[in-house]
Amino acid sequence: MNRARVIPILLLQNSGLYKTVRFKDPKYVGDPLNALKIFNEKQCDEIILLDINSSKQNKEINYNLIQEIATECFMPLSYGGGINSLNQIEKVLKLGVEKVIINSAFIHSSDFLKEAVREFATSTLVASVDVKKNIWGKYILHSHADKKIIFSDPIDYIKKLEENGVGEIMINNIDRDGTMLGYDMELIKKISSSIKIPLIAAGGCKDLNDIKNLYNNTNVSATAAGSFFVFHGKHRAVLISYPSPEEINLIKK
Repeated sequence: MNRARVIPILLLQNSGLYKTVRFKDPKYVGDPLNALKIFNEKQCDEIILLDINSSKQNKEINYNLIQEIATECFMPLSYGGGINSLNQIEKVLKLGVEKVIINSAFIHSSDFLKEAVREFATSTLVASVDVKKNIWGKYILHSHADKKIIFSDPIDYIKKLEENGVGEIMINNIDRDGTMLGYDMELIKKISSSIKIPLIAAGGCKDLNDIKNLYNNTNVSATAAGSFFVFHGKHRAVLISYPSPEEINLIKK
């Protein structure tokens, strides 16, 4: 049995690390380079780095900061935020990033995805898919950059991403983001049983049992979290943490 992939998600905003709740109210949690040094020491599996301002504010990617982070990072690094061209993908990958994570640009253009697949290895392309429930309790696709709800069925959209060649999906339920109320098992089961490509599940993780439960009851290939790795206690004091290698090895047993 393969070892579980357990991935911290770090959110960049103006060169600092922040954590949101339901994609709102970002709280400063520290310096990205200092956080990475701690994750290096704790033998972290992978890191996901997302710039939460680049797409929303139509800002150019901070390549200098990404290069600093990639140089410091001793584990595989994935980056997302503000990517909407093949040239940007190429520049980010050349900085030492292993995978690029793209959300809005894939929503707006399936042609861009097809071009990216032709130009780069499928394994380097991750589609980030954010969803939430509407007032009728139906899952709908959400575009973070456009600041509006996209009324499209998430599973149909994810299947289209798979058909067009994306290498991996990262699903996040906005209603669970930063809440530490547990993963949305209903959503993740639906998606993981609908696709054949790897699925990263994010949104709501509160403890290691949540991660174990996800692996035992769905077909995810990786679990990701933010608050679980940066906050401690009921007052959400900032404390960078990560399960020990022994704890990681026991997740899928």
